[in-house]
Amino acid sequence: MGFSAALQGESSHTALLTRQDGELRLLDTMRRVLVARAKCDRDYAAALTHLAHTAAKMDNNDVDGALDQSQLHKAWRVMVEGLEEWSSVMRQNADTLVLDTVEKLAALITEKRASRKVYYEEHQRITNEVSRLQEAVGKSKNNYEQALELYKTSKTKYEDQYLKGKPGRKLDELKERYQKACRKLHQVHNDYVLLLCEAADYERDFRTVLLPGLLEYQERVQEDMIDKWRCILREVWELSDTSQGKFAQLQTEIGASVTAISPKAEYSIFSDVNKSSPPEPVTFEFCRDLLGDGVGSLQAGQLAVDSLTVDSLRIKLNDVEHRLRDVTAELREKQNLLNQHETEVVNIRKNSLQDSNIASRLPVLKRASDVLHRELNELRCKESWLQHQHSIIHDPLASLGCEEAPQPWEAAQAHVNGESHQRSDSLSLKSRSAAIKELLRKPFNRSSSKAGSHSPTSTPPQTPSRPPTEERSTPPDMGSPHTTPEGHHTEGLAVNGIPELTYDPDRCLEDEQWFHGVLPREEVVRLLVEEGQYLVRETTRNDEQQVVLSVCWGSHKHFIVQTTPEGHYRFEGPAFPTIQELILHQHQCGLPVTNKSGAILRTPIFRERWELNNDDVELRDKIGRGNFGDVYKARLRDSGLEVAVKTCRVTLPDEQKKKFLQEGRILKQYDHPNIVKFIGICVQKQPIMIVMELVPGGSLLSFVRNHKGQLAVKQMMGMCVDTASGMAYLESKNCIHRDLAARNCLVGHHNVVKISDFGMSREEEEYIVSDGMKQIPIKWTAPEALNFGKYTSLCDVWSYAVLCWEIFSCGEVPYHGYSNTKAREMIDSGYRMLAPPNTPDEMYQLMLKCWQYDPENRPHFPDIYAAVDTIYSTL
Repeated sequence: MGFSAALQGESSHTALLTRQDGELRLLDTMRRVLVARAKCDRDYAAALTHLAHTAAKMDNNDVDGALDQSQLHKAWRVMVEGLEEWSSVMRQNADTLVLDTVEKLAALITEKRASRKVYYEEHQRITNEVSRLQEAVGKSKNNYEQALELYKTSKTKYEDQYLKGKPGRKLDELKERYQKACRKLHQVHNDYVLLLCEAADYERDFRTVLLPGLLEYQERVQEDMIDKWRCILREVWELSDTSQGKFAQLQTEIGASVTAISPKAEYSIFSDVNKSSPPEPVTFEFCRDLLGDGVGSLQAGQLAVDSLTVDSLRIKLNDVEHRLRDVTAELREKQNLLNQHETEVVNIRKNSLQDSNIASRLPVLKRASDVLHRELNELRCKESWLQHQHSIIHDPLASLGCEEAPQPWEAAQAHVNGESHQRSDSLSLKSRSAAIKELLRKPFNRSSSKAGSHSPTSTPPQTPSRPPTEERSTPPDMGSPHTTPEGHHTEGLAVNGIPELTYDPDRCLEDEQWFHGVLPREEVVRLLVEEGQYLVRETTRNDEQQVVLSVCWGSHKHFIVQTTPEGHYRFEGPAFPTIQELILHQHQCGLPVTNKSGAILRTPIFRERWELNNDDVELRDKIGRGNFGDVYKARLRDSGLEVAVKTCRVTLPDEQKKKFLQEGRILKQYDHPNIVKFIGICVQKQPIMIVMELVPGGSLLSFVRNHKGQLAVKQMMGMCVDTASGMAYLESKNCIHRDLAARNCLVGHHNVVKISDFGMSREEEEYIVSDGMKQIPIKWTAPEALNFGKYTSLCDVWSYAVLCWEIFSCGEVPYHGYSNTKAREMIDSGYRMLAPPNTPDEMYQLMLKCWQYDPENRPHFPDIYAAVDTIYSTL
C-alpha cells in the first residue's frame, strides 16, 4: 500500500515527518561512527606496518645463515611480507571510506533534509488553501447576510413611503437606497456562488489529486534515498570485509542484512503501522436560509444575470479567460519540458554502456521529472476549476444573445406609470399594493440607477452623461503641473477635471502627445489602467499600416480608424479630414466610440518622458549585434550627446518586440554607477530603439583578453568590486539578471565596470522559467536553474563567481575543453574550476562559496561586496 492511499490523514503526516527526523539522526550517527572507524583502521594499519618492519629487522639480525634455504624460513618471510601488504590494503580502504563513502553519506544527509523541508512546505501550502477557502466562504456568507438585511430594510422603507402616495424627494432617496442595496445583494450573491464553486473544486482536487500526488512524489523520493543508503552500506561492507575466521562470519551476517534491505518493503511496513483514513470531505453548498422568503429572481446556487450584474460578470469572464490561457500555456510548456527530460533519459540509457559517466545524470533528471509530474497535476486541477468557472459564467451570458441583459425594471416602471394616472380616481390600496409588488419583484436596470433624482412617473434621461474624472495630483519630482503620476504629460485640464485637448492644423499626427507610434499592444495594455484612458498607435496587419485607438473600458478595446472614400477618418459617427480632429471630437462629445462597446474617451495617455522621437537620434557606426537587432554608436541631435542604440528588427513578431522593450522598462528605473544608464526609447516609427549611455571601453570580456598580462591583480579585483556593487543594487531591487557574464558587462572610463544586457532579466524574488532551455548560458548558470528552471538572486551569485574567474583568467572559456553536457555532469558530481594564476586565495575561497551546490549556502551580494572590497583594500 503506497503513501498516497494510506498516509493522507494528519496523524500519518506527523508520523512521516517523525520518521524522516529519525532517519536523519540515524544517518548522522552512521557518519560519525564511520569517521571514527576509519581512524581506528588507519591506526591499526600503522601498527601492522611497524610490526612488519620490526619483524623483518629481527629476521635479518637473528636468523642463522644456514636457514636461508629453509622452506620454513621462506614461509615466514612470505608471512612477514604479507603482513605489510595487509596493512597497505587496510589503509587504502580506510582512505576510501573517508574520502568517498562518508562524503556520499554527508550528501545524502543534505538531500534528505532538503526533501523533508520541501514536503513539509508543500503539504502546508495545499492544506492551508483549504482552510483559507473555508474562512473565505464564511466571510462571504456574512457579507451576504449583511447585504440581505440591508436589502430587506431598504425595500420595506421604500414600499411604505410609496404606499403613502406622497411622491417627492424622500421617496426618491428611499428609491435610490433600495436600488443600491439591490445591486449590492446581487453582486454579493454572485461572489458567494463563484467562491463556493472554487472552494468545492479545490477541495475535491486536494483530496483526489494534490495530496495523493505530493505523497506519491515523497514516496518516490524516499525510496530513491533508501536505495542510495543501501549502496553506501554495501560499500562499507565491501571495504571492511576481511573474509577470514570470525570476520568472515560477521561479514556474512552483515552482508545478508544489507542485502535484505528493500526500499519498497521498508516503507510498506511503515505504511501499514501508520495507516489512517483520508481527510473527511468538506461540503461547500449554498446556504438556502439566506434567501428566506425570497428576494426577487435570485436562485440558490445560480448566478444572477441581469442588467445589474452583466458588466461585472463580463469582467470576471475576461479575467477567468485570461487566467485560463496562462494556465494552459504553462501546462503546455511544462509538458514539453517533461518530454525533453524523458527523451534525454532514453538517450542516456542507450549510451550508458559506452560512457558510464553520463549515467550519473539519471537521478537528477528523474527527480526533476517527478517534480514536473506533481506540478502538472496541480496545473491540471487549476485548469479544471477555471474551466468550470468559465462555464458557469459564460453559458448564461451566451444565452442572452444580445449586447445588454434584459431590462426587468422598465416593464414594472411602465406598469406603475400607468397606474399612477388613475390615482386621482380613487385607486384602491389593494391595486397599489399589487403594483408595488410587481415593481419590487425584479431588479432595476442601469438607466434607472443612473437617472438621479426622479419620481416613479418620470422618464429616465435618454443621453448618457459622462461622469467627471478626478484631477490627478502632481508629484513633486515631475516638474510640470500637467504630469500624471505615471509620467504622462497632459495639455491642460478642463471642467470637471477632464483633460482639454487642442487642435493645431500645423501639427502632424506624430507630434501629438497621445500618439505612441508603433508601441506594441502589450505595452499599450500596461499603460491603460483606468476606465476611459486612451491613446492612439500604429500597427501593421497583412503588410498594411493601420492607425488604432486603444481604450480601457471594462477591458482593453482596440478600434481601427476607418478611412472613407473621400480620404476622411471616422468610427461610427461623423468623418473628419484628420485623425487629430476625429480624436478631438470623440474626446469632447462624450459619446461612445461604438454603440456596442460603449467605450467613452475620458483621459488621454500622453507619451512618457523617456519616449523619444526616432528623428531625434542620428545613427552612426555599427558597433555590435544583439539577439533582437544591431547595436549602433549614435548621437542625439538636440544635445549632441554620443549614445549607444539597440535596434529591434522590423520583422520580429510583437511578442519578441515586447521582450526587447522589457530591457528598457527595467533599466529606466535604475540609477547606479555600475549599471549602464538608460536614456530613452524610440517607438514613433520602425525600427524600435533603446537608447543608453555609450560606454567607451567595450565589453569586459574583450577588454581583459586584449589586456592579457597588462592588468595588475588590484585592477582585476577592482573590476570584481564594481560588479559586486552593481549586483548588490540589483538584488535590493528584486532584479534577477539571469545572464551575468563578462560578455554582458562594459568597461567605462578609469576601467569602471558597468552591468548591461538585461534582456533575460526579471523583476521578482523568484522566477520559474517556462520557455525550456533555449539560449540558456549553461556554463554560467546555477544547477537549480538548469535542473528545475528556478531562478533567484542566488543564481546570479553563482554566475558572478564564473565572471570573476573570467577576469582573473583574462577571458578564457570556463570549463575549457568540456561540452555543456559534460560541464553539467562534472558540476553535479562536485567538480569546481581551479583558481586562475594570480587569483588571491581569499578571492578564490569566496568563489567556492558562491559555487555551493545548495543555493541557501551561498552568500548574498551585499556580503559579497563587503568581502571583495575588503580584499581589494588589503592589496
